[in-house]
Amino acid sequence: MHIKSERAATACGLAAILLWSTAAGLIRSVSEHFGPLGGAALIYSLGSILLVTLLGRPRLRSTPRLYLVLGNALFVAYEVCLSLSLGFALDSTQAIQLGVVNYMWPCLTVLLAIVMNGQRARWIIVPGTALALAGLVWVVSTNGVSLPGIVANVESNPLSYSLALGCAITFALYCNVTRRYASGKNLVTVFFILTAAVLWLKYGLSTETLPPFRLRSSLELLAAGIAMAGGYALWNIGVLKGNLTLMATASYAGPVLSSAFAAVWLGATLTAQFWQGALLVTTGSLLCWYATRPTANKE
Repeated sequence: MHIKSERAATACGLAAILLWSTAAGLIRSVSEHFGPLGGAALIYSLGSILLVTLLGRPRLRSTPRLYLVLGNALFVAYEVCLSLSLGFALDSTQAIQLGVVNYMWPCLTVLLAIVMNGQRARWIIVPGTALALAGLVWVVSTNGVSLPGIVANVESNPLSYSLALGCAITFALYCNVTRRYASGKNLVTVFFILTAAVLWLKYGLSTETLPPFRLRSSLELLAAGIAMAGGYALWNIGVLKGNLTLMATASYAGPVLSSAFAAVWLGATLTAQFWQGALLVTTGSLLCWYATRPTANKE
């Protein structure tokens, strides 16, 4: 797929956000059928096949070695953390909470863009970021906002929450490293293949066994593979040629879209406090977008 204009590339990035909004619910659903490791390995194996079919075989000869190493490491780390954090969630409601924790990455992407890539921003990015992070804290809190409540919630499943936080950090780094060092190369197919290999290795070392394939579970697996592979194919186009800051700030709407889809798909009941937190995240995103848009920097 050859995209030349920045506007078209940015549109691809925004379409990726819509696809990703279905991913958390689908990954959790697939993990319930095939297990956390087996389900994730199947998703990325199918995604790899779809990407090779859509984008062709990857070409590595002219790829900068630094990006080949850093990009691979960050992408694989993110995908493994994401799939396992959702797969090891105690229930569907916690899986949705973990999905929102993962959505700290747009905030971190903008902040790292300022440090790593010289992105200009006005002072209003500070309250915008604070508001978005406050929304995430509000989501993780189950009954009001209290430190003991947050600690108790995290301690109920420290592995999944740690993995979700790792997701946010590694993907923010990946976006900025790709922008700075990729030299226009799209290696998402290679990244998917390596992620699948790592997950199959972990599966082989585990005690998990794959159950028989049923029609419903197979269709959910196909949908998850399309959501993940299609999302990344479009996102990398946006990262390489589009408006990264606009895409990252627009991604703040992801928690609302992702949670709404997952709640319906998984049959989970979300509290008013959860949706209030999601609204805070979205409001914070609008402030960040205003702070980083080019016209806002002309004093």
